[in-house]
Amino acid sequence: QVGILPWQVVAVIHYRESSNSFLRHLHNGDPLTARTAHVPAGRPKNGNPPFTWPESAIDALTMQGLNKVTDWSIENTLTLLEKYNGLGYKKKGVPSPYLWSWSSVYSKGKYVADGKYNPNVVDAQCGVAVLLKYLI
Repeated sequence: QVGILPWQVVAVIHYRESSNSFLRHLHNGDPLTARTAHVPAGRPKNGNPPFTWPESAIDALTMQGLNKVTDWSIENTLTLLEKYNGLGYKKKGVPSPYLWSWSSVYSKGKYVADGKYNPNVVDAQCGVAVLLKYLI
């Protein structure tokens, strides 16, 4: 079961992953009418589609271990959010647009699909660090 997560963390994940749609998985924005097809594929493992948004959200947050986090300092929160999205940007040595889009830290470069990086694409969505600044 999900413990106490700051609502702002759930909100920014919801924005980035599914454009705030309650008809899509919090894992990756795939439709709730089936298990996830994109990374992480096959989620939720338990239950049968169509899934409710709370069922899927609990699965997404617990599979990432966010229900066990006790340190919600901004530094740790941003680290956890970067891990939630994946560490591909860190491996490339570039700022993650998932965090930093719409800030002076980020200019371009984006994974346009699972495992497909384009160094010239500019992320159109606001990054979670920017969003959190205004929500906190």
